[in-house]
Amino acid sequence: MRRKRHPKKDVEAVLVELELLGWTVQVRHGTGHAWGLLRCPNNDRDCRCGEFCQMSISSTPQNPANHAAKLKSKALSCIYLLAEKEKDDGKI
Repeated sequence: MRRKRHPKKDVEAVLVELELLGWTVQVRHGTGHAWGLLRCPNNDRDCRCGEFCQMSISSTPQNPANHAAKLKSKALSCIYLLAEKEKDDGKI
């Protein structure tokens, strides 16, 4: 089943991009300002002690483009994605 779309197009575009990388979006209903949660596919103890393994997605961000950029930046800083990229680039 397809999830509900985020009302801000910048945020929705980033969510779709991150879902293609394995991140999951859990839409929350009636929980204040949080529209949902973005969860890392590699949620384990080795991954920064869980610091970036889950991020809150705002339902009404003051600046949707900035909120989307922050979500993307944090997600793409995942130690597993960085290690995979280095491996692909031949650095490992």
